[in-house]
Amino acid sequence: MVPAADPLEAHLHTEPDRYRVAMLAPPWIPVPPPGYGGIESVIALLCRALVARGHRVTLYAAPGSRSCAHVVETLPRSFPEGIGRALYEVDHVARALDAVDEWGDRGDPFDLIHDHSGYTAVAMAGRVSVPIVHTLHGPFTDEVLQFYRGHTGKAYLVAISEAQRRSAPNLPIAATVPNPMDVSDWPFRVRKEDYVLWVGRMTAEKGPHRAISAARAAGARLILAGPVQPGQEEFFRREVAPLVDCQSVRYVGEIGGEWKKTLFARARALLMSIRWEGPFGMVMVEALACGTPVVAFSEGAAVDIVQDGYNGYLAQDEEAMAAAVGRLDQLDPAACRRSAAKRFDLDAVAADYESVYRRAVSTRCVAPARNLGRLSLLGAVRPKGGHPQPLVGTSPSSMSTGPVEAVTDAAAP
Repeated sequence: MVPAADPLEAHLHTEPDRYRVAMLAPPWIPVPPPGYGGIESVIALLCRALVARGHRVTLYAAPGSRSCAHVVETLPRSFPEGIGRALYEVDHVARALDAVDEWGDRGDPFDLIHDHSGYTAVAMAGRVSVPIVHTLHGPFTDEVLQFYRGHTGKAYLVAISEAQRRSAPNLPIAATVPNPMDVSDWPFRVRKEDYVLWVGRMTAEKGPHRAISAARAAGARLILAGPVQPGQEEFFRREVAPLVDCQSVRYVGEIGGEWKKTLFARARALLMSIRWEGPFGMVMVEALACGTPVVAFSEGAAVDIVQDGYNGYLAQDEEAMAAAVGRLDQLDPAACRRSAAKRFDLDAVAADYESVYRRAVSTRCVAPARNLGRLSLLGAVRPKGGHPQPLVGTSPSSMSTGPVEAVTDAAAP
């Protein structure tokens, strides 16, 4: 169980407030994502900020990942087609946790694990040798709440919005830290083009069909962007494809990189037509950073991100959303960008996580490392980058290198 605070900073093996962090990403797609991938984008930004602030970060992630942190690939390939499958998540997390324990056995332990991967690490947190900080990236259902309550005290839980935290009033959550945004990475544009934008997965909850209805009622051209993932084909074929006419409604598929930024910056608004208690909504923050207002249903974290009448509008249904599109000229693109920079600044989010790390490390109540005959993961995992580490049976000179950004010795693992 997580005890009351009892500072032990003097016992850390690192400099005060400089931590060795094992960042645990999901195994599904690389970091940063080539297209759609909100969690992976968050992890990429957070690693960058933590390394810049002097922390030693090792990123355990899917193959193909790139970072200024040290990258370790635990599995032979990524599994975008298997998102949510326990087999891949458990395998990935178990290999990463074994590697963390083995680093401790070798005298260079991690201070903490920052987990973004799912449920496995939380369930196993009492069996690893360092504290686990776990970011809650998903919504709370009855089953999810039951899981976290059943494992209360094993990890430090971090919510990503007050809306998410409000949806679990009896769950002990250590802090609320929003997903980060580097506003300077996104182009600011005052003059917009004649279309509104919808971005997301093709599901009923995300509501592309509702965005189409609202845009048509407003007489606005709509661009739909996002992947059709396995299991979503029937919904797309039935509810979306018949409404795409390549004139008033255009579907452009999955977007990423500069094209994504261009579409966001030139849009008159982003329509957020979700009908579920979304815990965050990174696309809203990305739009605001470009000076593009957000018109959203009053659901989930939209009520925290959208400041009605300042950086967008909150609506109750498609009719109200259409009416809000007619009032977009009343909003200032510069105010939209300021709202993103003030609340979701990358450096501020990193500082908030440092506070969580400090609490987790100083209370440091974890199970002792258990060597149950595990395989040597330092030799089994697939490191990327030119940073030496004591691989079993491998000399530093034989390590492979990859196209990752340069990192100082102080930040290398």
